[in-house]
Amino acid sequence: MKDSIGPIKETERLKRNINNLKKEIDAVCNKIGRDSREIKIIAAAKYASAGQVKSVYDLGIRNFGENRADQLEEKYNAVKGDPVWHFIGHLQSRKIKVVVPLVEFIHSIDNISTLNKVNDEAKKLNKVQRLLAEVNISGEQSKYGMKPEDLHDFIEKSLNFKNINLEGLMTIAPLTDDFGYIREIFSGLRILRDKSNNDFKNIRLKELSMGMSNDYRVAIEEGATMIRIGSIIFE
Repeated sequence: MKDSIGPIKETERLKRNINNLKKEIDAVCNKIGRDSREIKIIAAAKYASAGQVKSVYDLGIRNFGENRADQLEEKYNAVKGDPVWHFIGHLQSRKIKVVVPLVEFIHSIDNISTLNKVNDEAKKLNKVQRLLAEVNISGEQSKYGMKPEDLHDFIEKSLNFKNINLEGLMTIAPLTDDFGYIREIFSGLRILRDKSNNDFKNIRLKELSMGMSNDYRVAIEEGATMIRIGSIIFE
């Protein structure tokens, strides 16, 4: 009997976490006049087990994010059906061959060298890899991402690659309780996205991947279309 109690309680806890998150998203969207269906919840699985990922999939979540290439394959294989996998961590060149065959989106491209290698790997697979460009809006030295002023040149060069499709931008806000500053970071990414769409008529950057468990509400208010949620779901 004891063996069955644990998994049941775990599933109930995950279900409660997901339902509470969805209620919060609905409340934020109702307040600002957005449709909550515009928001993709990406379950950030960095600290989750493969079993937890499968349970969350069974509870209706379809988008999953992984930071580490060496953990991606195990979790990918744990879930059968139609999950959409996102690579949301820093992508090392030597891990591209692992990541590209498994994921629908890569959120963390911040230089042309990596873009070129992703394009080459996608070409081998006869695949068009969907990408987001990571921009370091805050300017923190500890964070990856290109400088905002380098994005125009990056987009211009990306147009030469046939096996990638640049679909939006990603950023990570500083870990701070200053939500006014966090709002500036997220609004900065949205403004940069909109400017890029005006500058380039032959692309359409739709996605804004921004906001995590501590700041997703502000991210939604500032236009996020993808929120990367880990601890709220899994802990």
